[in-house]
Amino acid sequence: MEKQEKSSLHPRNKHRSRYDFKALIHSCAELAEFVAVNKYGDESIDFANPKAVKTLNKALLKHFYQIEFWDIPEGYLCPPIPGRADYIHYASNLLASCNNQNIPTGKKIKVLDVGVGANCVYPIIGHQEYGWNFVGSEIDEIAIRSAKNIIDINPPLKKSIEIRLQASKSEIFKNIIHKEERFDLTICNPPFHASAEEANAGSQRKNRNLGNKDYAKPVLNFGGQNSELWTKGGEVAFVGKMIEESKIYKNQCFWFTSLVSKSENLASIYAMLKRADVSEIRTSEMSTGNKITRIVAWTFLDEDQQKEWAKGW
Repeated sequence: MEKQEKSSLHPRNKHRSRYDFKALIHSCAELAEFVAVNKYGDESIDFANPKAVKTLNKALLKHFYQIEFWDIPEGYLCPPIPGRADYIHYASNLLASCNNQNIPTGKKIKVLDVGVGANCVYPIIGHQEYGWNFVGSEIDEIAIRSAKNIIDINPPLKKSIEIRLQASKSEIFKNIIHKEERFDLTICNPPFHASAEEANAGSQRKNRNLGNKDYAKPVLNFGGQNSELWTKGGEVAFVGKMIEESKIYKNQCFWFTSLVSKSENLASIYAMLKRADVSEIRTSEMSTGNKITRIVAWTFLDEDQQKEWAKGW
């Protein structure tokens, strides 16, 4: 039977087809205990069960990206892999648009992942798909140990991903981008809630939608620490801080990008970018399941500077 495609995902996304659980179990046998036939007669997992979600991620990373070992500490963010892959593929389009529509690949491309998390998923996918080198920044020392552990145990990642501690919780690029260091791209999935209460309400909604009867006492099926889920002022404040700091590093980075989860925040973000006097702003819309998010990208380089930079690819 032909597998139904999730046509909303990027054309190069390996997760456009419905999950082939037989193939995934072949790659990761421990997934088998979580797979059952649902009320629609399809094989699936209980997405309200954090262990099932984590094991599915292990299987996806092993089957599609040759990652033999992947694990995260309990309670840390367990990201949905198809959505993370979409960001990487749309980011590759952004770079290709400045390179005669050819995606630049290999270790000469250097990417900064702001808030890499314990899961290290963006660098894993970016490296395994395009061979890019990554620096991942993180304020949480447990998350740093976890990300480093994933890198150390998987030989393909070892010399291609570096994790750096952001010692200041009020800084984003400062102390992470070194003097004279250049990045072709920065990526970020900012905490989008403005408070712990708002994050908790969001978790309750998600659990209710997944059919979890105890939604009022939510188990975070995708996990998440405070710093991963919320920040004072929400994503507008976080992205605003990123825009402000990006001015300092405008000649050391080609494209700055961030996910923006809430469409109502776009007007404020565009206004801040205009005040920062950026040369160009681009927005890509992504759709995973019922959720629509955007990648907002900005650069301070003019057209000639962009062409000059891309010569190095």
